[in-house]
Amino acid sequence: MDFRVGHGYDVHALGEGLRLVLGGVEIPHTKGCIAHSDGDVLVHAICDALLGALALGDIGKHFPDTSAEFKGIDSLILLRRVVEFIGEKGYRIGNIDSTIAMQRPKLRPHIDLMRKRIAEAAGIDVEQVSVKATTTEHLGFEGEEKGVSATAVCLLIKN
Repeated sequence: MDFRVGHGYDVHALGEGLRLVLGGVEIPHTKGCIAHSDGDVLVHAICDALLGALALGDIGKHFPDTSAEFKGIDSLILLRRVVEFIGEKGYRIGNIDSTIAMQRPKLRPHIDLMRKRIAEAAGIDVEQVSVKATTTEHLGFEGEEKGVSATAVCLLIKN
């Protein structure tokens, strides 16, 4: 196949006093993700989409949360490794489209930097990376500010 499409989803609970990292950007907030790594749900969803496009499993298969090696790791490092995996399989990224669901804080001021950091880590142009954010109108765990989720889709092109 010349093209492959992947979908990724990740979710983390929020806890008081923790760092909130999304798309490789630390965002000022009173809550952050409870996680083994830096808890970057956006980058985790992107990694899962890229891995899924080539049926390579998920982020937990490659970077288990039981491994001390990945404790507190910057998720952009994981993204770089995933991009290496897909390159070894003879594919390159066509584009990434993603959405973060979180009630607060407002993410629009941080999206351009998220896109830039993701593009740099993936070795692609920022125009190939879309990041959107939505609230859930106070519905569900995101709307109740108990957690954050992210989805991503990607297109991979055979070299």
